[in-house]
Amino acid sequence: MARILAQYHIDREKPFCAFDGDLSHGDLIRYYDEYTEAVDIRTFESADRIAEEAAESGRDVIVDLPAQASFNLDRWMAESGVVEFSKDIGMVLTLWHVMDDGTDSIRLLERTLSTYNAGPDYVLVRNHGRGSDFSLFDASEVKVEAEAVGARIMDLPSLHAESMRKIDRIGASLWAAANNKDKSIGPTLGLLERQRVKVWLKKAYAELDRVLHLPESSSPPD
Repeated sequence: MARILAQYHIDREKPFCAFDGDLSHGDLIRYYDEYTEAVDIRTFESADRIAEEAAESGRDVIVDLPAQASFNLDRWMAESGVVEFSKDIGMVLTLWHVMDDGTDSIRLLERTLSTYNAGPDYVLVRNHGRGSDFSLFDASEVKVEAEAVGARIMDLPSLHAESMRKIDRIGASLWAAANNKDKSIGPTLGLLERQRVKVWLKKAYAELDRVLHLPESSSPPD
């Protein structure tokens, strides 16, 4: 999701920077290194860079967090008053909750809502690359609670699994995966594989336009 957000900002020509909190397998710093710097969410001094950049640069800031980061994130945000700070300076703080179709995602969302309540904005992402039946979430009380505090819900379509694996194997950004035809500068996807990535991005962008209240536009530029 973080990689899609980064590519979305590039294709929509929206100024942004990014932080990658996964110090061992960071995707953003691997694929979008010119926009991204590493951040260690375990240390306040490092995490402070996120808020400082958002406050001072005037750009959107994307933060990609590793699994099991919630304890350190919650501690930093609580002790630093990040939610209050964002409101004081008029900064929009958005928590993106990316879900599979299992119960753990629902429990984690319940915990997140209990921790932050109506403080930040929420975007709940039903990740169809990690599940196909979200009826458990759709019928849950936590969905009602999330919508009561203004949470927006989007669907992230699935991309053909082998195409995604190939993108990761060749180390390509999403733009390069969809557009690079020059085999002299490295491995590329096949003709229809590139087309599948373009279709997938177009669907994902339409969902982002909707939840971010922007008009839908055409597919990502070739």
